[in-house]
Amino acid sequence: MRKICFCLLFLLCANLILSAQSAQKKQPLVVFVTGDHEYSSEETLPLIAAALEKDYGMKTIVLKAAPDYNSEENIPGLEALDQADLAVFFLRWRRLPPGQLAHIEAYLKTGKPVMAFRTTTHAFHFPAGHASEKWNAFGEFALNAPPGWGGAAQHTHYGHESSTDVSIIPNQANNPILTGVAKHFHVRSWLYRVLPDYPTKGSTWLLMGKAVNPDKAAIENPVAWTGTNSFGGRVFMTTMGHPEDFRQEPFQRLVINAIHYELGLKVPRKWKGKIDIQVPYRVAK
Repeated sequence: MRKICFCLLFLLCANLILSAQSAQKKQPLVVFVTGDHEYSSEETLPLIAAALEKDYGMKTIVLKAAPDYNSEENIPGLEALDQADLAVFFLRWRRLPPGQLAHIEAYLKTGKPVMAFRTTTHAFHFPAGHASEKWNAFGEFALNAPPGWGGAAQHTHYGHESSTDVSIIPNQANNPILTGVAKHFHVRSWLYRVLPDYPTKGSTWLLMGKAVNPDKAAIENPVAWTGTNSFGGRVFMTTMGHPEDFRQEPFQRLVINAIHYELGLKVPRKWKGKIDIQVPYRVAK
């Protein structure tokens, strides 16, 4: 009888352990890294993070520049990337110390997925000759995007008074990331020019943008793409990210879908409902 009880107790404990492990596997950790001067990512992305935890069973950590978003040399807590299953970046012209950059580099070298918004094409801005100058090309080596603002790639935009009409590229209509995303929608982001050399060869374009009221002659440009970066990691990049974009349900759906895709999870076919995001835009310093 004792042997039977012991066996039953053993099986019960084993099942509890397996259940705990299974639950843990169903809770991937998404780490958001913010600091952009302009687009209030330290306010928009926590709302996305909260929705991921509430509605999609994920764990999240949101890291912010300190003491505020204009601080270019400090984002505390980057060691969280050591445990992350997905890193999501929304940065602009940072100059982080080597110790903090080391956590980002270590994450990239694991080949884990990377996702980013808008100004992350020019995430870093070290002066010429600086020991960390290579990080100025973060957009290219991590995101298949232009290697910083301007330069040989002539990465630019079509004016702060413009906005963008977005449409699904027809041959990507059945891409899981675009599940439930409207075929056409409008965002406040002024269109970024990344063509002709970016996204890098091998990337898959998902959405095209057409500038509305541009300040110069404009061409259509991809505004969202996927691919594999130079570290072998899965990439989702979008040049959208104005805080008013986050109010748009098609954009919210795109973001939630992309996070699932990046994690290798099935994109949810059932939408949990529009997220209430009312965050203001601020003029960049």
